[in-house]
Amino acid sequence: MKRIVILISGRGSNMQALLETKLPCEIAAVISNRADAQGLEIAKSHGIATAVVSHKDFADRATFDAALAKAIDGYSADFVVLAGFMRILTDGFVERYRGRLINIHPSLLPAYPGIDTHARALQDGIKIHGCTVHFVTPTLDHGPIIIQAAVPVLRADTAQTLAARVLREEHRIYPQAVRWLCLDQVWLDGNGRVASDRLEQPGTSLISPGLE
Repeated sequence: MKRIVILISGRGSNMQALLETKLPCEIAAVISNRADAQGLEIAKSHGIATAVVSHKDFADRATFDAALAKAIDGYSADFVVLAGFMRILTDGFVERYRGRLINIHPSLLPAYPGIDTHARALQDGIKIHGCTVHFVTPTLDHGPIIIQAAVPVLRADTAQTLAARVLREEHRIYPQAVRWLCLDQVWLDGNGRVASDRLEQPGTSLISPGLE
């Protein structure tokens, strides 16, 4: 059975979604860079081991990342899952876990990398927004895409209401992506592309505003 380590910085609602899903893997530990992260208590309540590697204890990103990697490797992790981990990782760290490090981002990448995705989407007047699970690469929020979910942008939306609608989809697709990885149904191939042995599933179009 595959082992995963989850990295968080705050409450970790996506972490909680993973903990509450019957995944075909062992969640070996939850690690945070903040000792006051709410998600640590949530993980403990599920019987999951926790650890803190505070970025404030290190002089630079490289030494922090080295300590973080040591903590992760202590749990013999097959995959490292970022769930609201608010630190930019060094290229060396990312390459160390190439093909084993995944993240969820609140936009339909490659649109809106970085922060404030919902406010930026509303400012641009887009009609369809969403979220993306992807492999992490040295280029921020531009790694190969595993799965995406889309939602309509409604006329009365605020950044908060849109974020809530997207978050519901995040809680659906992140467990699915982790399940595929743990079952070896999705992987990063030698060309740096997402490969899968799953059949394409027919779906329906999302059109917003709807057609008359």
